[in-house]
Amino acid sequence: MPDYTHLLETRLNADQKQALNAVTEIARAHAMTVYLTGGAVRDIVSGSSVRDLDISVQGNALKLRKDLEKSGFALTGEHEPSRTLFAYFRRHARLEISSTRIEHFAKPGRAEYKPAGILDDLRRRDFTANAMALSLNEGSYGLLLDPLNGTADIQSQHLRLVSNYGFLDDPIRLARATRFLARTGWSMEERTKVRYGNAKSEGVIESVSAHQRGYELEEIAYEEDALVVLRALESEGWMKHLFPGWTHHSVDTAGLQRLHEKLVQLLMAGLHPDAAAAAFTQLTAKMSSSNLGALKRLFPRRGLLQDVAALERDAKEFSKHLLSKEMAKPSQTWKFFHNAKPEAALWLFFTGKGAALQARFDNFFTKWTEARQKIPYAILQEMRIKPELEGYSDVLDKTTFAFMDGELTSEETIRKFLEPFSPPAPPPPIILRRPRAVKRVVEPKPKKKSAKTLKAEEAAAAALALSSVAAEATATQPATATKVETKTKTAPAKPAAAKKTEAQSTAKAQSTAKKIEAKIPAKTAAKPVVAVKTPTKPAAAMTKKSVSAPAKKSVTVKPIARVVAKSVSAKTVSAKAAKKAVPAKPAHKKPAVKLAPKSAAPKPAAKPTKQSSKPVAKPAAKPAAKPGKPAKPASKLAKSSKPGKKK
Repeated sequence: MPDYTHLLETRLNADQKQALNAVTEIARAHAMTVYLTGGAVRDIVSGSSVRDLDISVQGNALKLRKDLEKSGFALTGEHEPSRTLFAYFRRHARLEISSTRIEHFAKPGRAEYKPAGILDDLRRRDFTANAMALSLNEGSYGLLLDPLNGTADIQSQHLRLVSNYGFLDDPIRLARATRFLARTGWSMEERTKVRYGNAKSEGVIESVSAHQRGYELEEIAYEEDALVVLRALESEGWMKHLFPGWTHHSVDTAGLQRLHEKLVQLLMAGLHPDAAAAAFTQLTAKMSSSNLGALKRLFPRRGLLQDVAALERDAKEFSKHLLSKEMAKPSQTWKFFHNAKPEAALWLFFTGKGAALQARFDNFFTKWTEARQKIPYAILQEMRIKPELEGYSDVLDKTTFAFMDGELTSEETIRKFLEPFSPPAPPPPIILRRPRAVKRVVEPKPKKKSAKTLKAEEAAAAALALSSVAAEATATQPATATKVETKTKTAPAKPAAAKKTEAQSTAKAQSTAKKIEAKIPAKTAAKPVVAVKTPTKPAAAMTKKSVSAPAKKSVTVKPIARVVAKSVSAKTVSAKAAKKAVPAKPAHKKPAVKLAPKSAAPKPAAKPTKQSSKPVAKPAAKPAAKPGKPAKPASKLAKSSKPGKKK
């Protein structure tokens, strides 16, 4: 279904839309409902150009006369029996405002009018294509009223009578049907065609009134191809009854053809003149003055005759301004053409002579088109001058005028000209980013360790510390060993978890001792070497072990409590740290290694403990004495390593 509201906005020109809105407001002020009817609705539905506006109001249309004149309408006539007003609005809107009514024909061509509603008004009309209406009222604006299915006849392009007695009641409909068929090329519906032939044969056309004859004769001049319509009416014999002195012999055919060509040129240039007045002069160019005067007296509307009389006067005024010095620039000429009356431009273009005048017309038709094609749309886009910009069409017109006058010759001049119209650059977009959520790392709670696990870790840490001490002692040992002071005690039994680690550290210590004994002099070789054993106590109860060196360097082992030893220093272990160590309960005592106290002067070596007759289970190293001399015991070896004595 078509959107007739949209069609009302798009199919009418600017003057017609303003006229329609003005009449609607005036009718509402008088409490009258208003409708667009007749040929205007037919042209909108069929897609043809809207020639005039037929407006029907439910009420007395003659009461709107004063308000229409105040609103700028020019009244050109009225028909009081049917309460109809004829008016012009500005240049391009011709209106017929009538009251809704019904018609009763006592005799052919003699109608009696009575007020009625809009649906009755549509049913009294001539053809179904003209019996439609569009509401212009609030709440129903754009609503199509089609009680006789006129849209179907428009689609099939058939002309169908509303009433079976339509041609007999109002014989002027015979001439109207011929005129309409000649204009549109439609065909007559079969039953309508039969009724048309019957009414024609009966000669009812002779009963038409003078008002009806003058109305139909004036409508010929408003046709786009008036000569075709005139020939059709003449061939059907209707012109003999309407006005016998007007035939195709009265027409200047060549002049009418040339006028049509000039009209097309103006339409293509953007001007839309109403060519009815100019066409009427060519349609009656060969008619005698007496017949022309009689024909003009029949017209019920004075608008056409006023336009014909104003042609020569307006054309002279137009020519005077066009050839003046003010129109030296092509842009000024173009503006003048669009501000003046287009009917005057058409008549001057048709009748004017002279090279200067024709040159101005040629510039109007050519310069404007050439300048419009030079508009640099790429530069407009670059300078942010886009169609959505307010006043975009005005910018295009000004740019076109500048090209017409030769002011824009390079890209630099174009940019300089467009700079005032360029809007400021938009600010950079603000990008809002959501902050990333910080993931919380939940550390697992440490598991509680059992007592056995803690003891095992302590033993492992102690063994690791002893091994590092032994390695460091080996690295700091001088080339010739001096003294090794030991104090043997009964060592306690070793824990089962640290036996393996202790065995490894003992093996390293023994290898170190072998190297030392290998470098001992021969006099001390006969003495037995006391094996140095690692303590079997846990890390918290570390014993002391001292290794004297010629450079007075000593190794200090710090106590370790349930953690791996942090550092092993080459300095002497303090006595206080050794006392604070808590020894574990040993199963049995074993000889412990004492570290030398931290003092400047070395203390005398302690007396060797009594050795049992039994040999040591694991000797530290094989004797390294020279052959033939027995090895010295460990006690004598310790005495000989005192400082101050020469070897």
